[in-house]
Amino acid sequence: MRAVPFFPGLTLPVLLLAGSALSACGGGGGLLDRERPDEFAVQRQAPLVVPPDFALVPPAPGAPRPAEGTASEQALSALFGGPAQRSAVESSALQSAGTADPGIRSSAGDTGTFTVDKGTTTQAIIAAPEGDGQDASAAIPDAPTAPAAAD
Repeated sequence: MRAVPFFPGLTLPVLLLAGSALSACGGGGGLLDRERPDEFAVQRQAPLVVPPDFALVPPAPGAPRPAEGTASEQALSALFGGPAQRSAVESSALQSAGTADPGIRSSAGDTGTFTVDKGTTTQAIIAAPEGDGQDASAAIPDAPTAPAAAD
């Protein structure tokens, strides 16, 4: 084993340097002590006050708010960024369709309105029990059956 040389003149400076470096880690100060803001101190600020504008008049009762539009305008703005130009195809389809009768909603449920009777098939589909479909089968009523294959 080889002997490590000992330098007696370096011992004191190394100890002082190590001591000052470790004292900087402490909370009591040391060589690197400086003033820092306290991040836990909370100061109340005065509330912001909007100066009165005497040129404003109160709104009329029942009048719509000036900053808001109709519900459809708000929806168009939220979904698409506002109203957009219609394409030529869309304009021609709307023009050929014409305007709807104002009372169309009340006559749609009228008994005199012609509707397609889906019959018992739709009722059977709606009333069918839920399942995984493993036992499902399809049959066409009043259809001739295929002849059985001979072995």
